[in-house]
Amino acid sequence: MAYDFAPLFRSAIGFDRLAQLVDTAAQNPVSPSYPPYNIEKLSDAQYALTMAVAGFGPDDIELTVQDNTLIVSGRVSDSAQGREMLYRGIATRAFERRFVLADHVVVEKADLTNGLLRIAVRQIMPEALKPRRIPISSGQAMADNEASGDAPAPATSEMDGQIAARTDATPAPQPTRQAA
Repeated sequence: MAYDFAPLFRSAIGFDRLAQLVDTAAQNPVSPSYPPYNIEKLSDAQYALTMAVAGFGPDDIELTVQDNTLIVSGRVSDSAQGREMLYRGIATRAFERRFVLADHVVVEKADLTNGLLRIAVRQIMPEALKPRRIPISSGQAMADNEASGDAPAPATSEMDGQIAARTDATPAPQPTRQAA
């Protein structure tokens, strides 16, 4: 089944990755259930991925981050040679799980204890994306700078030039209201 997201993207910019994610999810209708895992939100920017990997050692598991995808794969070396298994209830078959990471998400560390692989993930907010406060100066402060001989800074863009042109002009007279 194909979805048409064109109406949603008419007024949105930069959401192509979201469309890719939805397409990928639609192409893989059945996701593997082995090994089982939990995703836990520890704080606003910290997450923990815990996978049950009984029978696997640290050398049997490989973690890779590629193109905003965390790939966890495992393969147990056949160390049971020469042993006769009467019943095998612990699955140690090879696996590969993929987790799509959001932008600015990094995998910090991984730990394997008691058959549980715990992967620490953190979302790092770049300084450029953090909200910042823009100071507003009054027209009087700009007039004081001009009187003292300090020239205003040159415009760095077309919009800055338009703003500077508006602040340098004398204010338009306010219309007077007539009494009725």
